[in-house]
Amino acid sequence: MPVRSPPITDRAARLFFEGIVDYAGLYPPASVSMLAAVRNYANYRGIGAAWLLGRFVCPASALTLFSQQAEVFLPRDAGAIPWRLAAVGSDNVEADMEAIAAFNARHRVCFDEAGAVVDAYEVKATSIADVDRLDAAIPHDLATYIEVPLDPHPLEMIGAIARTGRRAKMRMGGVTAAAFPPAEAVVRFLAACVEADVPAKATAGLHHPICGAYRLTYDEQPLVAPMFGFINVFLAAAHIAAGGSHNEAMLLLSEHNARTFELNEYSIVWRGVNRVCHFDRALLQRVRESVLVSFGSCSFTEPVDETRRLGFV
Repeated sequence: MPVRSPPITDRAARLFFEGIVDYAGLYPPASVSMLAAVRNYANYRGIGAAWLLGRFVCPASALTLFSQQAEVFLPRDAGAIPWRLAAVGSDNVEADMEAIAAFNARHRVCFDEAGAVVDAYEVKATSIADVDRLDAAIPHDLATYIEVPLDPHPLEMIGAIARTGRRAKMRMGGVTAAAFPPAEAVVRFLAACVEADVPAKATAGLHHPICGAYRLTYDEQPLVAPMFGFINVFLAAAHIAAGGSHNEAMLLLSEHNARTFELNEYSIVWRGVNRVCHFDRALLQRVRESVLVSFGSCSFTEPVDETRRLGFV
């Protein structure tokens, strides 16, 4: 069984899980209202698992609505760390940049006042020309995650992103089985990011810590299909970053037995088929800072509660 550890700030679990979940409750399958999403995020910031919480994911076109709904909640966080937002781009990048600039001017943090800041932007690209166009339109002090297709091989797109100093993003699923990429494509993306030294994030389809068959929506009779586990994905990234083979990364991605994973103060251990992998604190910190930074999920409680039940946090 997984090993519980004391809450040491630099222990392996802390380095691995801290700020890992970007809350995207506005998006399917949750699709909650802005008021509900803002209220949820405020509540998550006040609970014991708040250290796993990352950014609030919001369409750039809805930033004004966020401001209207959040004004009740922000004063309660007075003196605390500002709310950090990731704005999701539209087809009009120039309008998005104007909305972000206006939002940040409105919510600028001043000493003992808490506020909110958009410090990340997420946008899609389908070609190298798209990457170049986006780079020219977006200020370089705004962390920008460019979502690229996983098929065909994303190496050239990742290379283009590397030349701009931007970041990459991969989509891991959706509300249909067809939305989930093959494991080979995920490994190719991760390997391309490691090779090009491009930080990345993942989004969609990662509600659960360990891979398995899960419901794709919250309907009364939802479709059930195989889903990736976010622990699998992040450790596959760590394995590749450490020079491990793609075949072993594939095995890690498909590991459905939580008992093969052990967390202790110094490392995360995976006891796979004919292989024992130790991911130490230095490697885990490197992965979270410069390989795979976070993942977006329309639920915060689902991945966190399941991770707790496994004894990992």
